[in-house]
Amino acid sequence: MVMNDNKKYVKEITNIEDDFAQWYTDIVIKADLADYTDVKGFMAIKPYGFAIWENIQKYVDREFKRVGVKNLYLPLLIPEDLLNKEKDHIEGFAPEVAWVTHGGNQKLESRFCIRPTSETMFSNLYAKWVESWRDLPMVYNQWCSVVRWEKETKPFLRTREFLWQEGHTVHETAKEAQDLTLKMLNIYKKLIETKLAIPVLQGEKSPTEKFAGAENTYTVETLMHDGKALQAGTSHYFGQNFSKPFKIKFINKSEKEEYAYQTSWGISTRLIGAIIMAHGDNRGLKLPPEIAPIQAIIVPISLSNEDVISKAKELFDVLDKNFRVEIDKRDNYSPGYKFNDWEMKGVPVRIEIGPKDILENQCMAVERDTGDKTAINLDNIEDELRKILSNIQKRMFDSCKKNKENRTSSVDNLDEFAEKINKNQGYIKAMWCGDKKCETEIRDKTGAKSRCVPFKQEKISDKCVVCGKKAKHLVFWGRQY
Repeated sequence: MVMNDNKKYVKEITNIEDDFAQWYTDIVIKADLADYTDVKGFMAIKPYGFAIWENIQKYVDREFKRVGVKNLYLPLLIPEDLLNKEKDHIEGFAPEVAWVTHGGNQKLESRFCIRPTSETMFSNLYAKWVESWRDLPMVYNQWCSVVRWEKETKPFLRTREFLWQEGHTVHETAKEAQDLTLKMLNIYKKLIETKLAIPVLQGEKSPTEKFAGAENTYTVETLMHDGKALQAGTSHYFGQNFSKPFKIKFINKSEKEEYAYQTSWGISTRLIGAIIMAHGDNRGLKLPPEIAPIQAIIVPISLSNEDVISKAKELFDVLDKNFRVEIDKRDNYSPGYKFNDWEMKGVPVRIEIGPKDILENQCMAVERDTGDKTAINLDNIEDELRKILSNIQKRMFDSCKKNKENRTSSVDNLDEFAEKINKNQGYIKAMWCGDKKCETEIRDKTGAKSRCVPFKQEKISDKCVVCGKKAKHLVFWGRQY
């Protein structure tokens, strides 16, 4: 019976090695994370998927507040004249902006854009709120949705509306703003590595890839199972690029007027896509315990046995104090179906308990990542579950780290670059002269873009991988989502 359930259920997922894109879509739907809607490019995030986002949000919001961030909320609509104030910014976002032209049946005198990002709105308000150095810094963040009219969409990775947080800060000095920019990047690194169990690559974006209007853009890059890179979070130092056109001035300690310095930083629900693509397998989603909505699911083997139900509830009461745990009480599915259902949803540990287990004062713990099954004495269940979850978290991180290491290659010429990325798609480490033409040639010939100039520099050659001129940086390159 269980074998039939397994085969029937797993058949519904495309093989991860045959068609990674379709496998990903299958996981989103079959693991009950999200669904398509009648509005093209807009997704419905279902409760299980939203619970993952809530866990990310809770952790990050707590980390933000520890460093003095305060939450607020700004309007969804931005007047067109505000968006046009920073030239580079509007040029970067113009193709993706959605416009509101009517209020009811009446045409508006001026258009409003639906928030694609809020630099202009924040800057306009900071110009009103900042007067003296005593008002600074203002370190604000909002949790909201934004709309960008993407041509091609994919659930969580690239949708026309997505959830995110956007932090926007204003400072007295350039150094203070620069320090904050990197501090927020490190919070993202800590989130992704310790909670999502995905190793990150930190560095600075090239001038071509930086955020529109920023002086410097810093990034945390992640590598997916198929070797494509995913930008998981960014932090931007604006300098005075927005404060000058928006006239964000303050009276400094010398009683002189000067322009303030700004930053911006954000992560979004695309992190859920990263979790799917970095950890999932042919049995479905695989969630790191630190971020999983359900860390352990209790599956009573016999729902008709009152002793089993009573013991399952007792077990729940014990574990619910310190773990995210649920009981599967569905009586219209076989145990085999339930096992596969929770594997599909990526729950880290399945706890099985039946009549024989009760007699021996034990339960069976099945680990999602390895499939290992262990008998655990009920008197030690809390300590043992804690150890199991910790081991799963570490194994998942180590597995991603190994994939990253195995898919990272060093090259010193463009032919080798193309050969390596086609044979073993992943990160390519190569030297770069800093010329945009060479960056463009790499993209045109290999499909790879510069992911970042890593903070930890190596010297694998003196020459640019494209033109052979003197190299300025080691760069990580890769194809991207």
